Amino acid sequence: MLMLKALWAYRAFITGSVKREFQSKYRNSLLGAAWTVLNPLAMIIVYTVIFSQVMQAKLPGIDSTFAYSIYLCAGILTWGLFADIVGRGQNVFLEHANLIKKLSFPRISLPVIVVLNASLNFAIIFGLFTLFLIVSGNFPGWAYLAVFPVLLIQILFAIGLGIIIGVLNVFFRDVGHFFGIFLQFWFWLTPIVYPATILPDEARPILAYNPMMTFISAYQNIMVNGTWPHWHDFIGVTLVSLGLCVFGMRLFRKRAGEMVDEL
Repeated sequence: MLMLKALWAYRAFITGSVKREFQSKYRNSLLGAAWTVLNPLAMIIVYTVIFSQVMQAKLPGIDSTFAYSIYLCAGILTWGLFADIVGRGQNVFLEHANLIKKLSFPRISLPVIVVLNASLNFAIIFGLFTLFLIVSGNFPGWAYLAVFPVLLIQILFAIGLGIIIGVLNVFFRDVGHFFGIFLQFWFWLTPIVYPATILPDEARPILAYNPMMTFISAYQNIMVNGTWPHWHDFIGVTLVSLGLCVFGMRLFRKRAGEMVDEL
């Protein structure tokens, strides 16, 4: 409760930081904020054209021109949100070292700023993806609403992990380098660009230990098949996400003073 009060008291600082970072990306460009639309729009067009038209990639059992493109975008865009939050989270305390040492403010506002910035970027690109689904006649219907609770759990998972890695990275800089490499392996060990059905039967049970598999497969089933997630599958990842957040906050509070000296 005290943390929420502190964040509310510094809401102007948080919103101002988010606004400054968003504006700084396009400050010296001729098209300005239009790049927030052009960049993700170009990526979506490349995915849909290359994978659905040129490569003629299709999903097993689904006869649809854009099925694989939608499958791919649903996985890559939501993975990008996770990677963005965790990636920024692991460096957030190092990047704001001068601010932490010189000013008195609730340090936990920094991870909040990370989440808001990543969510803003994601909202723009996912909004364009949703527009593509509507225009192409592939909108999943009411099942689309399931995206929002899944996103909430994923964000909790990402920021909990990001805070833990961020604190450890202050004291052990190798942690950040190692996790960057690990994240690349994690991406390819998650069925994002390939369906899980192509894996050998003995390898598929291992995917159950990959928490991102639960999130990604839910998005892909919603977008491609228009089916609601099996919510009982989220019990485990929800508990893990909450556990990471609690552990991350305790670690942060315990090491906050030492972090200032280390920075």
